[in-house]
Amino acid sequence: MHVWSGLALPVPMLAGALSAAYRADVRRLNRFTPADWQWLRSKERRDGTIRVGKFNAGQKINSWLVAGATGVLLGTGVLMYWTGLVRLSWRSGATFVHDWSALALGLLVLGHVVYALRDPEARRGMRTGRVSTRWARREHAAWADELLPPRP
Repeated sequence: MHVWSGLALPVPMLAGALSAAYRADVRRLNRFTPADWQWLRSKERRDGTIRVGKFNAGQKINSWLVAGATGVLLGTGVLMYWTGLVRLSWRSGATFVHDWSALALGLLVLGHVVYALRDPEARRGMRTGRVSTRWARREHAAWADELLPPRP
């Protein structure tokens, strides 16, 4: 089960590439703006004074880490499973990298789950694809301005 799940890990990302909305989100995730740098340096990043787009700097960095870890886990998993591809010392190294990458990714996911427990609106948005106008304006004001009519 572990091996086949691991081999299937990139499938959702590849399937998502068929969607224009997914590709637009990937473009957003790949662009760091001055507001993102400001958001990272600020202690008051969650108070709404820094106008961020659909994804804040933390979400962008998280997406890069998850995508990178997916590639590392897939590559090292292939080296460990198909033992004839490389010599033993490489497979030993792959095991070390695979295990530590999986642990780091697991801790990253766990931290985000704990953080998500504090924001029911964000969880609802992840589940349904919709958030309230109030939440969007507070958390992602620049994105809300793109999608919503101006405030009266």
